[in-house]
Amino acid sequence: MDSSELLEVLSPEGLRLLDSLPAGGGSGDDVVGTVAALRKQGHSPALVSAVLTQARLRGRAVAKFGEFASRMLFTEAGLEQATRLPVAARHAGRYAAAGLGSVADLGCGIGGDALAFAALDLDVLAVDRDEVTAAVASYNLAPWSSSRVEQGDAETTDLGGVEGVFLDPARRTSGHSATKRLADPADWSPGLDVAFGFADRLPTGVKLGPGVDRELLPTDAECQWISVDRDVVEVGVWFGPLARPGVGRSALVIGASGASELTAAADSDDVDAGDLGEYLYEPDGAVIRARLIGDLARSIGARMISRDIAWLTTEARVETPFAQGFRVVETFPLDERTLKRELRARGIGRLEIKKRGVDVDPATFRKRLSLQGTGSATLVLTRVAGRHTALLCERLV
Repeated sequence: MDSSELLEVLSPEGLRLLDSLPAGGGSGDDVVGTVAALRKQGHSPALVSAVLTQARLRGRAVAKFGEFASRMLFTEAGLEQATRLPVAARHAGRYAAAGLGSVADLGCGIGGDALAFAALDLDVLAVDRDEVTAAVASYNLAPWSSSRVEQGDAETTDLGGVEGVFLDPARRTSGHSATKRLADPADWSPGLDVAFGFADRLPTGVKLGPGVDRELLPTDAECQWISVDRDVVEVGVWFGPLARPGVGRSALVIGASGASELTAAADSDDVDAGDLGEYLYEPDGAVIRARLIGDLARSIGARMISRDIAWLTTEARVETPFAQGFRVVETFPLDERTLKRELRARGIGRLEIKKRGVDVDPATFRKRLSLQGTGSATLVLTRVAGRHTALLCERLV
């Protein structure tokens, strides 16, 4: 979205029209019909295009912002990079728990985290260097009089009177759509060293992508990996009073049943590998990235199936929010012809393939198996006691 499109949407006519449309803006023939109907009502092509784009983005945003999405504006890139509301609420909770009354959200994007800060009655200074993005954030934060938005640069923003800082460094090329990831942390905006450097002045939190090189993370901060519905969405790096005493590594797992967390002072030692049991457990990605697999294994009485492979096994079934469980039905060598024969004999036509520690492309491998039948199963391709193995499993409900 460029400035001209934003002006179309922000006009009284544009906002009324946007609020009259269903989230998503329709699809297929519905879009064609909607465009034709809006044009027939006398709306300009530019306005119709801008408003339908916003309606589509609002529809997608429901997954992150719930009912709040229906009163927000977005850019394509801004929505993609925005923090999910339940996660943003936890960010904000740290500042409130630390007794801070104000926060500067530097690189605020469309304002996802700033919304959560404002909702907890924190005074918010939201800053973004992109003019359109800052304007969108200003619209989204308008209901909170304690918030203000500035177009500016994180490194030069006046932080006088601000008690804490939150940063989500831009890790993609500039623009509102079709952006690309920047691999070098020095190219981020602000650079990683600059972002961490704010902690020398103020209590600071930094949101990063979950795959960031762990060697870049400071040892004097709390690092919390968060997964939502089994998707690892971020690692938060927290300094000063925003970090919890004694917690250096954390895995927070958020799902339909609520939130659960594993914490430790540092990376946990792995448990020993042992014989394959009847049950197999795949640790949540947040647990794996936080390197707390050993602590999880000890908490459920499990062992690893092979050294350096993030699968755990037990004889008895256990319940844990930190891993997905499977019952091992049969064990085979990782041989395509054997598996093709065995799966066909069992009438398995729907197959979920998971792999770890083996060089196999699941999509290609599935095609070569020529599946037939109405049954379903999970096939785990991995190493057991160092040997390439295929485990036919059923997922635990």
